[in-house]
Amino acid sequence: MASRLLWASRAASHLRISVSHRGFATVLKDLKYCDSHEWVKVEGSSATVGITDHAQDHLGDVVYVELPEVGAPVTQGEGFGAVESVKATSDINSPVSGKVVEVNEELSNSPGLVNSSPYEKGWIIKVEISDAGQLNNLMDADKYSKFCEEEDAKH
Repeated sequence: MASRLLWASRAASHLRISVSHRGFATVLKDLKYCDSHEWVKVEGSSATVGITDHAQDHLGDVVYVELPEVGAPVTQGEGFGAVESVKATSDINSPVSGKVVEVNEELSNSPGLVNSSPYEKGWIIKVEISDAGQLNNLMDADKYSKFCEEEDAKH
């Protein structure tokens, strides 16, 4: 199998054909990650939360995102919404505790933004953090990449 893939890749290269390789998912260095595949970007006492590229890749095409209400409390490690795809429905857990100060209303009309732009246009909520110390419980980019590799090797 590997030799056929190598041959096909070399042949495609020789013929100048683009071959799509879906390697490991994109992991951004300036974010923190949960083992349930959510990311958080912290700016002062505000945190933007979404699901990772790894998660959206495994879910497939997202067709619906259940969003919480602005003002709702969220607790680290607990669910606040869900992502529904053509394959499955998955809970979204909060990487930090606090209060929801904004939800990404764009996802109501364009849930596919979670797939096409998981770290930018596909963010899910913004939270006013109540305990910044909780960030120490999260993984950095290197640890999360290793976690994903190990998890994928099990399947």
